[in-house]
Amino acid sequence: MFWVLLLASYLIGSIPTALIVGKLVFGVDIRDHGSKNPGATNTLRVLGKKSAIFVLIIDLTKGALATYLPIHFNLHTEPLYFGLMAVVGHCFPIFAGFRGGKAIATTAGALLIANFPLLIIAYVTFFFVILLSKYVFFGSISVGLSMLTYSFISPSLELELIFLLFSLFLIFLHRSNIRNFILGIEPKINDKNVMNDRIPPKNSGF
Repeated sequence: MFWVLLLASYLIGSIPTALIVGKLVFGVDIRDHGSKNPGATNTLRVLGKKSAIFVLIIDLTKGALATYLPIHFNLHTEPLYFGLMAVVGHCFPIFAGFRGGKAIATTAGALLIANFPLLIIAYVTFFFVILLSKYVFFGSISVGLSMLTYSFISPSLELELIFLLFSLFLIFLHRSNIRNFILGIEPKINDKNVMNDRIPPKNSGF
């Protein structure tokens, strides 16, 4: 059952929400526009606020649903394993050629079920770092680092290992942002130039 639910979590995470919205509603592959990232932030830049909210909610739900699977089936194991497997699915989705997003919303969904206090700590840190730095990727990386810091005050060596690997995973996912920041070409969240790639919808649904 453990492995079946782990596979199910990966498949849930692999549902490419932003890609589906982009193709069905706008007739575009969002991975060809903006930052090329099929997540809520790039959806906001390219497809607009309503699309971004929809993508955010569904991606968050993916993490929450995967994390709830072992609880629903009374599997006595750490639920975060399954939530983080959904994160892996979101980042490397089998349904989208393994070209996915960076899973900040999916991670939030996993923490919503597995550890609500940590969700608050991680995402207060996320927004605070973005507010100070004006860079989304700094906020995203801070999620992993705040989770790792939290694990140091817990009695679980297992959580420390999970969050250490997750922090390294987030840094790996944001390697292009780090490179762009070093080169001075990473856009800030309030940079109006990043909104120039806005795509009009094929219909009025979004």
